[in-house]
Amino acid sequence: MIRKLVFASVTVFTVSLSGGEGPQVSTGAPVLVELFTSEGCSSCPPADAMLARLDREQPVPSAHIIVLSEHVDYWNHDGWTDPYSSAAFTARQESYARRFGIDGPYTPEMVVDGRTQFNGSDARAAITAILDAASQPKAVVRITRQGAEAHIEAEALPSGPVHKANLYVAWAAESGASDVLRGENKGRHLQHVAIAQDLKKLGSVDGRSGFQTEVPLKTGLRLIVFIQQSDNGVVLGSAELPAA
Repeated sequence: MIRKLVFASVTVFTVSLSGGEGPQVSTGAPVLVELFTSEGCSSCPPADAMLARLDREQPVPSAHIIVLSEHVDYWNHDGWTDPYSSAAFTARQESYARRFGIDGPYTPEMVVDGRTQFNGSDARAAITAILDAASQPKAVVRITRQGAEAHIEAEALPSGPVHKANLYVAWAAESGASDVLRGENKGRHLQHVAIAQDLKKLGSVDGRSGFQTEVPLKTGLRLIVFIQQSDNGVVLGSAELPAA
Protein backbone atom coordinates (compact mmCIF):
# COMPACT_ATOMS: atom_id res chain seq x y z
CA MET A 1 0.00 0.00 0.00
CA ILE A 2 1.29 3.51 -0.76
CA ARG A 3 1.09 5.71 2.34
CA LYS A 4 3.33 8.55 1.21
CA LEU A 5 1.50 11.60 -0.18
CA VAL A 6 2.83 13.37 -3.24
CA PHE A 7 2.41 16.91 -1.93
CA ALA A 8 4.48 18.61 -4.63
CA SER A 9 2.38 17.15 -7.44
CA VAL A 10 -0.88 18.07 -5.76
CA THR A 11 0.30 21.67 -5.31
CA VAL A 12 1.19 22.00 -9.00
CA PHE A 13 -2.19 20.60 -9.99
CA THR A 14 -4.04 23.03 -7.73
CA VAL A 15 -2.22 26.01 -9.22
CA SER A 16 -2.81 24.82 -12.79
CA LEU A 17 -6.56 24.58 -12.18
CA SER A 18 -7.09 27.66 -10.06
CA GLY A 19 -9.68 30.12 -11.29
CA GLY A 20 -12.17 27.54 -12.58
CA GLU A 21 -15.66 27.81 -11.14
CA GLY A 22 -18.19 25.01 -11.61
CA PRO A 23 -18.19 22.10 -14.06
CA GLN A 24 -16.54 22.66 -17.43
CA VAL A 25 -17.71 21.19 -20.76
CA SER A 26 -15.15 19.40 -22.92
CA THR A 27 -15.54 18.15 -26.47
CA GLY A 28 -12.12 16.50 -26.62
CA ALA A 29 -11.31 12.84 -27.13
CA PRO A 30 -12.82 10.64 -24.39
CA VAL A 31 -10.30 9.39 -21.84
CA LEU A 32 -11.26 7.03 -19.01
CA VAL A 33 -9.57 7.77 -15.68
CA GLU A 34 -10.06 5.09 -13.02
CA LEU A 35 -9.10 5.68 -9.39
CA PHE A 36 -8.74 2.71 -7.05
CA THR A 37 -9.27 4.12 -3.59
CA SER A 38 -10.53 3.38 -0.08
CA GLU A 39 -11.90 5.30 2.86
CA GLY A 40 -9.61 3.20 5.04
CA CYS A 41 -6.47 4.59 3.37
CA SER A 42 -5.00 7.83 4.73
CA SER A 43 -3.20 8.51 1.43
CA CYS A 44 -6.42 8.44 -0.59
CA PRO A 45 -8.25 11.72 0.19
CA PRO A 46 -5.85 13.89 -1.90
CA ALA A 47 -6.33 11.52 -4.85
CA ASP A 48 -10.12 11.59 -4.38
CA ALA A 49 -9.99 15.39 -4.46
CA MET A 50 -7.83 15.39 -7.58
CA LEU A 51 -10.26 13.04 -9.36
CA ALA A 52 -13.09 15.44 -8.51
CA ARG A 53 -11.14 18.37 -9.99
CA LEU A 54 -10.39 16.42 -13.17
CA ASP A 55 -14.11 15.72 -13.48
CA ARG A 56 -15.25 19.24 -12.68
CA GLU A 57 -12.62 21.39 -14.38
CA GLN A 58 -11.63 19.25 -17.41
CA PRO A 59 -8.11 20.77 -17.49
CA VAL A 60 -6.88 19.06 -20.70
CA PRO A 61 -8.47 20.79 -23.73
CA SER A 62 -7.82 17.84 -26.05
CA ALA A 63 -9.57 15.37 -23.70
CA HIS A 64 -13.02 14.75 -22.34
CA ILE A 65 -12.06 13.16 -19.02
CA ILE A 66 -14.46 10.44 -17.86
CA VAL A 67 -13.74 9.59 -14.24
CA LEU A 68 -14.64 6.47 -12.27
CA SER A 69 -13.93 5.95 -8.58
CA GLU A 70 -13.61 2.25 -7.71
CA HIS A 71 -13.47 1.52 -3.99
CA VAL A 72 -11.58 -1.64 -3.05
CA ASP A 73 -12.32 -3.81 -0.03
CA TYR A 74 -8.87 -4.88 1.22
CA TRP A 75 -8.66 -1.95 3.66
CA ASN A 76 -11.89 -2.95 5.43
CA HIS A 77 -10.03 -4.99 8.05
CA ASP A 78 -8.37 -1.87 9.49
CA GLY A 79 -11.26 -0.65 11.65
CA TRP A 80 -13.47 0.97 9.02
CA THR A 81 -15.63 -0.68 6.36
CA ASP A 82 -15.81 1.54 3.29
CA PRO A 83 -19.53 1.63 2.41
CA TYR A 84 -18.69 1.99 -1.30
CA SER A 85 -16.20 -0.88 -1.44
CA SER A 86 -16.58 -4.04 -3.48
CA ALA A 87 -14.56 -7.21 -3.97
CA ALA A 88 -15.29 -6.84 -7.70
CA PHE A 89 -13.24 -3.64 -7.86
CA THR A 90 -10.43 -5.30 -5.92
CA ALA A 91 -10.44 -8.11 -8.49
CA ARG A 92 -10.34 -5.58 -11.33
CA GLN A 93 -7.37 -3.84 -9.74
CA GLU A 94 -5.58 -7.15 -9.20
CA SER A 95 -5.99 -7.85 -12.91
CA TYR A 96 -4.35 -4.51 -13.66
CA ALA A 97 -1.48 -5.36 -11.29
CA ARG A 98 -0.79 -8.56 -13.21
CA ARG A 99 -0.94 -6.78 -16.53
CA PHE A 100 1.34 -3.92 -15.49
CA GLY A 101 3.75 -6.33 -13.79
CA ILE A 102 3.68 -4.64 -10.37
CA ASP A 103 3.88 -6.42 -7.00
CA GLY A 104 0.18 -6.07 -6.26
CA PRO A 105 -2.70 -3.63 -5.84
CA TYR A 106 -2.20 -0.45 -3.83
CA THR A 107 -4.11 2.71 -3.03
CA PRO A 108 -4.46 5.28 -4.34
CA GLU A 109 -3.81 3.97 -7.85
CA MET A 110 -4.90 5.81 -10.99
CA VAL A 111 -5.20 4.06 -14.36
CA VAL A 112 -5.65 6.15 -17.52
CA ASP A 113 -7.33 4.44 -20.49
CA GLY A 114 -5.83 1.14 -19.35
CA ARG A 115 -2.49 2.41 -20.71
CA THR A 116 -0.72 3.82 -17.67
CA GLN A 117 -0.84 3.37 -13.90
CA PHE A 118 0.67 5.58 -11.21
CA ASN A 119 0.15 6.99 -7.71
CA GLY A 120 -3.31 8.52 -7.76
CA SER A 121 -2.06 11.74 -6.13
CA ASP A 122 0.58 12.41 -8.81
CA ALA A 123 -0.88 15.31 -10.81
CA ARG A 124 2.00 15.56 -13.26
CA ALA A 125 1.65 11.89 -14.16
CA ALA A 126 -2.12 12.29 -14.53
CA ILE A 127 -1.92 15.21 -16.95
CA THR A 128 0.85 13.55 -18.98
CA ALA A 129 -1.09 10.27 -19.22
CA ILE A 130 -4.34 12.03 -20.19
CA LEU A 131 -2.59 14.04 -22.90
CA ASP A 132 -1.06 10.87 -24.32
CA ALA A 133 -4.33 8.93 -24.18
CA ALA A 134 -6.25 11.76 -25.88
CA SER A 135 -3.83 11.65 -28.82
CA GLN A 136 -4.59 7.99 -29.58
CA PRO A 137 -7.20 6.82 -32.15
CA LYS A 138 -10.57 6.15 -30.52
CA ALA A 139 -13.23 3.55 -31.16
CA VAL A 140 -16.68 5.10 -31.40
CA VAL A 141 -19.17 4.62 -28.53
CA ARG A 142 -22.54 6.37 -28.36
CA ILE A 143 -25.14 6.55 -25.58
CA THR A 144 -28.66 7.85 -26.19
CA ARG A 145 -31.26 8.39 -23.50
CA GLN A 146 -34.57 6.70 -24.36
CA GLY A 147 -37.03 7.17 -21.53
CA ALA A 148 -36.03 4.90 -18.66
CA GLU A 149 -33.33 3.22 -20.74
CA ALA A 150 -30.14 4.10 -22.52
CA HIS A 151 -29.38 2.87 -26.02
CA ILE A 152 -25.71 1.94 -26.35
CA GLU A 153 -24.01 1.62 -29.70
CA ALA A 154 -20.38 0.68 -30.28
CA GLU A 155 -19.11 0.78 -33.84
CA ALA A 156 -16.81 -1.88 -35.31
CA LEU A 157 -13.19 -1.41 -34.32
CA PRO A 158 -11.06 0.64 -36.71
CA SER A 159 -8.46 -1.23 -38.71
CA GLY A 160 -5.34 -1.93 -36.70
CA PRO A 161 -3.62 -4.47 -34.47
CA VAL A 162 -6.64 -4.99 -32.17
CA HIS A 163 -9.15 -7.44 -33.65
CA LYS A 164 -11.56 -7.89 -30.73
CA ALA A 165 -12.39 -6.14 -27.47
CA ASN A 166 -15.01 -6.17 -24.71
CA LEU A 167 -17.75 -3.63 -24.09
CA TYR A 168 -18.43 -2.65 -20.47
CA VAL A 169 -20.99 -0.51 -18.70
CA ALA A 170 -20.68 1.06 -15.26
CA TRP A 171 -23.29 2.86 -13.18
CA ALA A 172 -21.72 5.47 -10.91
CA ALA A 173 -23.17 7.72 -8.22
CA GLU A 174 -22.61 11.43 -8.87
CA SER A 175 -21.17 11.92 -5.40
CA GLY A 176 -21.02 10.52 -1.90
CA ALA A 177 -19.62 11.34 1.51
CA SER A 178 -18.78 9.67 4.80
CA ASP A 179 -17.88 10.76 8.32
CA VAL A 180 -15.21 8.17 9.11
CA LEU A 181 -15.37 6.94 12.69
CA ARG A 182 -12.41 4.53 12.80
CA GLY A 183 -9.27 3.54 10.95
CA GLU A 184 -6.59 5.70 9.35
CA ASN A 185 -9.05 8.45 8.40
CA LYS A 186 -10.81 8.58 11.77
CA GLY A 187 -12.54 11.93 12.30
CA ARG A 188 -12.39 12.99 8.64
CA HIS A 189 -15.30 13.93 6.39
CA LEU A 190 -14.54 12.30 3.04
CA GLN A 191 -16.13 13.19 -0.28
CA HIS A 192 -16.12 11.24 -3.54
CA VAL A 193 -17.23 11.64 -7.15
CA ALA A 194 -18.42 9.15 -9.80
CA ILE A 195 -18.54 6.26 -7.33
CA ALA A 196 -18.82 2.96 -9.19
CA GLN A 197 -21.87 0.99 -8.06
CA ASP A 198 -21.85 -1.78 -10.65
CA LEU A 199 -19.66 -2.71 -13.62
CA LYS A 200 -20.73 -5.31 -16.17
CA LYS A 201 -19.53 -6.74 -19.46
CA LEU A 202 -22.18 -6.25 -22.14
CA GLY A 203 -20.61 -8.02 -25.09
CA SER A 204 -17.79 -7.65 -27.56
CA VAL A 205 -16.88 -5.82 -30.75
CA ASP A 206 -14.43 -6.62 -33.51
CA GLY A 207 -13.21 -5.18 -36.78
CA ARG A 208 -16.25 -6.38 -38.71
CA SER A 209 -19.22 -5.78 -36.45
CA GLY A 210 -20.21 -3.47 -33.65
CA PHE A 211 -22.65 -3.98 -30.79
CA GLN A 212 -25.95 -2.43 -29.76
CA THR A 213 -28.06 -2.91 -26.66
CA GLU A 214 -30.25 -1.16 -24.10
CA VAL A 215 -29.59 -0.88 -20.38
CA PRO A 216 -31.72 0.62 -17.62
CA LEU A 217 -31.04 4.11 -16.35
CA LYS A 218 -30.85 4.47 -12.60
CA THR A 219 -31.86 7.63 -10.76
CA GLY A 220 -28.88 9.69 -9.63
CA LEU A 221 -26.32 7.51 -11.41
CA ARG A 222 -24.09 8.30 -14.35
CA LEU A 223 -23.74 5.76 -17.09
CA ILE A 224 -20.21 5.08 -18.32
CA VAL A 225 -19.52 2.78 -21.27
CA PHE A 226 -16.10 1.74 -22.54
CA ILE A 227 -14.43 -0.68 -24.94
CA GLN A 228 -11.41 -2.46 -23.46
CA GLN A 229 -9.04 -5.13 -24.65
CA SER A 230 -9.22 -8.44 -22.78
CA ASP A 231 -7.39 -8.93 -19.46
CA ASN A 232 -7.82 -5.25 -18.54
CA GLY A 233 -5.93 -4.07 -21.59
CA VAL A 234 -6.03 -0.70 -23.31
CA VAL A 235 -9.32 1.20 -23.31
CA LEU A 236 -10.06 1.89 -26.97
CA GLY A 237 -13.08 4.16 -26.60
CA SER A 238 -15.53 5.43 -24.00
CA ALA A 239 -18.58 7.61 -23.44
CA GLU A 240 -20.73 8.77 -20.55
CA LEU A 241 -24.28 9.88 -19.92
CA PRO A 242 -24.85 12.29 -17.02
CA ALA A 243 -27.17 11.30 -14.21
CA ALA A 244 -30.83 12.04 -14.83
